[in-house]
Amino acid sequence: MQQRRLGRDGPMVSALGLGCMGMSEFYGPSDEAASQATLERALDLGVNLLDTADMYGAGHNEQLVGRAIRARRDEVVLATKFGNMRGPNREFLGVNGRPEYVREACDASLRRLGVDHIDLYYQHRVDPAVPIEDTVGAMAELVRAGKVRWLGLSEAAPATIRRAHAVHPISALQTEYSLWTREPEGELLDTVRELGIAFVAYSPLGRGFLTGSIRKTEDLDAGDFRRNSPRFQSEALAANLRLADRVRTIAAERGCTPAQLALAWLLARGEDVVPIPGTRSTLRLEENLGALDVRLSAEDVARLDRELPPGAAQGERYPQASMRAVNR
Repeated sequence: MQQRRLGRDGPMVSALGLGCMGMSEFYGPSDEAASQATLERALDLGVNLLDTADMYGAGHNEQLVGRAIRARRDEVVLATKFGNMRGPNREFLGVNGRPEYVREACDASLRRLGVDHIDLYYQHRVDPAVPIEDTVGAMAELVRAGKVRWLGLSEAAPATIRRAHAVHPISALQTEYSLWTREPEGELLDTVRELGIAFVAYSPLGRGFLTGSIRKTEDLDAGDFRRNSPRFQSEALAANLRLADRVRTIAAERGCTPAQLALAWLLARGEDVVPIPGTRSTLRLEENLGALDVRLSAEDVARLDRELPPGAAQGERYPQASMRAVNR
């Protein structure tokens, strides 16, 4: 398994990680046995970066991951997140970055995961009501207490990252990045590279869209959150299908699948970029890992940059209310 380092002093991780969110929520019905098998197969194949969060399934996802790694804890770089609060009925209660909540959330995650420490602990969303210095200061206390090893931020703005990093080294920034979400290019990527912070790319397959398997909204289960995503709606979807078709055409010419091409493009963006595609299927997991064998030439990368330039995707990546919580 190819490896990459998270930050200047962070852990070595598999060049492709595994996003676990969809095993519990958001993408329609899930199969716990299939998810468990996928987690185990990932570890067997050398994938050691597992990414979860306390909000995924309102704690269920952490429990699922915890069970899967119980006998293999030393093989895993375990990443989880806090900050998005859920209620007893899984309702969303807003973002919380208060120091006392940081400590409470960490202890709750440790219990659900069944571990004595978290390798990489992210603030899932920045709380605009709490200075980032206060939140990261509380996260740093967790490091000193031995409950957490390295710190990360998710969907944070460049200025916020700088302020956070001044309090305690940040090893990874997790933000959406793919062939149809190229907003990180420029100031955000420049900032993390200047500071020696790794970039963990979530939704590297455009929430499955770049695989070419989604042609209309009706292809998605009734409970799939993508049905409410602006990029999957009517006119935007029709425009975005042209992007997916370009990926499919180039992939066919290169002798790989669209998913492998999209991941290979991200891997080629730099040794500090670590994509974490999510899947509940061992077949899709193995397909994704095939991207590690796809070698793109400079000409291949330039062509993809031309065919899917920044801003090419139609529609916001989240509904309006959720977009207000990103890039803070």
